Amino acid sequence: MWTPTILLLDSEGRERVRLEGYLPNADFNSALRNGLGRLAFMRKKYADAERWYADVIARFAGTNFAPEAMYWRAVALYQKIHDHTALSEGARALRTTYPSSVWASKAIPWLP
Repeated sequence: MWTPTILLLDSEGRERVRLEGYLPNADFNSALRNGLGRLAFMRKKYADAERWYADVIARFAGTNFAPEAMYWRAVALYQKIHDHTALSEGARALRTTYPSSVWASKAIPWLP
């Protein structure tokens, strides 16, 4: 639909992530790492997914993709350890760090 277009495919060739249009370098890198986290998450490799998302949060905190990474990191951690506190801690971190992001709103149900 738009150039450039980057597709991340799973091992069976299914599209899992689509990045369309130009992104500044930091946003592109954070979007790509989020996508790699998504691929790991879809393969149920939650520890790997958590690491990809944590990398985005640590290295690209000021990008548009960091709130999404924080959200999915909490979900990956929950899937890895099956402890609901991972979700509530993730929601609190989102509301503190990125209070106006849509991802902070999506995490509201996780709050006690």
